[in-house]
Amino acid sequence: MSSNVTKAVIPAAGLGTRFLPATKAMPKEMLPVVDKPAIQYVVEEAAAAGLNDVLMITGRNKNALENHFDRVAELEATLEAKGDHAKLERVNESTDIADMHYVRQGDPKGLGHAVLRAKMHVGREPFAVLLGDDLIDPRDPLLTRMIEEQEKRNTTVVALLEVDPSQIHLYGAAAVEETDDPDVVKVTGLVEKPARESAPSNLAIIGRYVLRPEVFEVLEKTEPGKGGEIQLTDALQTLASDDSAGGVYGVVFRGRRYDTGDKIDYLKAIVQLASERDDLGSELVPWLKSFVATLD
Repeated sequence: MSSNVTKAVIPAAGLGTRFLPATKAMPKEMLPVVDKPAIQYVVEEAAAAGLNDVLMITGRNKNALENHFDRVAELEATLEAKGDHAKLERVNESTDIADMHYVRQGDPKGLGHAVLRAKMHVGREPFAVLLGDDLIDPRDPLLTRMIEEQEKRNTTVVALLEVDPSQIHLYGAAAVEETDDPDVVKVTGLVEKPARESAPSNLAIIGRYVLRPEVFEVLEKTEPGKGGEIQLTDALQTLASDDSAGGVYGVVFRGRRYDTGDKIDYLKAIVQLASERDDLGSELVPWLKSFVATLD
């Protein structure tokens, strides 16, 4: 087994029903966050962490994802002829980010099944999984830290975020033990979407994982759980109790995260990111202040 993390897996086969009708004919991952589709932020994050080999798990009617990261010769030629090099550079950004690969999930059997579809591509080496609904601000690198911990401890690593206890039922919650690092904990158990009163902690699992390849063997034996789907959380629970596979550790993230999987949070993400842009913020922020002042 190789000890270096070089590959990223991005599950992107979901139907995006929370954003209907916008996602009726367009993948939810292609919804724009300011002026880039959400999925591009995720691929850029993987590349920034040194993971230039990216496998995307897609489904039917997701061809737009492949097209976005491919060349568009006609558009490039038109921009070149016009001398619009700024736009040409923006178009080429998505083409040059990483070495992109694609495989279809086929049956919609959950996140665990989607990750399992990466087995042939990943092989016997640790790899990262990035979920498209969570955007991590590049000023607060999370994935790099997780990879460092994985290589240091030769373990499986999940990203954890402290949430308000009233919100823990929306996430998978981790039971943890402290380590010698205040930002790293040993995960002893996982509970998917627990009630507030029964949650083991207010540390929620968010959409970043660095997994040892043993997860594939566990997923192959994992029975469908909630919703008839193969849950990645169930496989992580198995790995957390298996020291021979390195156990599971968590990196507690204290930086900026934008959730694009919920309508309100999606809108908040756009406003936050646009407000901080040099080319947009100087005009947007004063307008926002004046608009808010008109609200009851």
